[in-house]
Amino acid sequence: MSDPLDDWFSSQPTKIHLRSKKLLDVLRQTYPIGVPALIAKSHTDRLGSSGGYSFHLGTPDDVLRRICSWLLTNTTSAVLTDLIPKLWKRHGREDVALAALLLANVSDIEDVWTMLEEMIGSTETAEALLLSIQECLRAGHPIPSEGRFILWCQRSTAHAHLALLTQHAIWIRSGRPKLSQNLLDSFNDIPYPDGDSLLVRIRDQMCIS
Repeated sequence: MSDPLDDWFSSQPTKIHLRSKKLLDVLRQTYPIGVPALIAKSHTDRLGSSGGYSFHLGTPDDVLRRICSWLLTNTTSAVLTDLIPKLWKRHGREDVALAALLLANVSDIEDVWTMLEEMIGSTETAEALLLSIQECLRAGHPIPSEGRFILWCQRSTAHAHLALLTQHAIWIRSGRPKLSQNLLDSFNDIPYPDGDSLLVRIRDQMCIS
């Protein structure tokens, strides 16, 4: 049986891989290929019950990973490095998820955390940040230092939340160790949404444990 996504990949001319702007246009058309109509609409993000994070996208995760693999196989690292911030800036759910996959897997990116901190704006959703954090940690990239987390906390609200979410993911993976007082003070001082938000719960998990 023919695979619609493979057929789509095969139909694309080689020259589209030479320019990130052209890839942006093609990717917008690629996301719904082979996706059943009833799940083509994106859903809101949810916190996984086991303490990990689970996201429901219009384009399923396995399809996004196939798209990522296609890009990594056919496109130079230089073009992909240029594509990643453009995907992030477009801010569609699939765009952000694909940017996270590429960020974690393009071999020529020396420091994924520097690239991520330069891509994000003054405000970002927790989902967008978590997608990149998850993929970079899953790919085995070196974790940021405590000093970098503290600097992020001082830079902007989005960077402060990046620090909190990254530290939380590392904290879960490393067995929930006690954090330094400097780091706890930094996390207590950053802005949080009012009420019982995801970010407040994450802060309280690390600061009360």
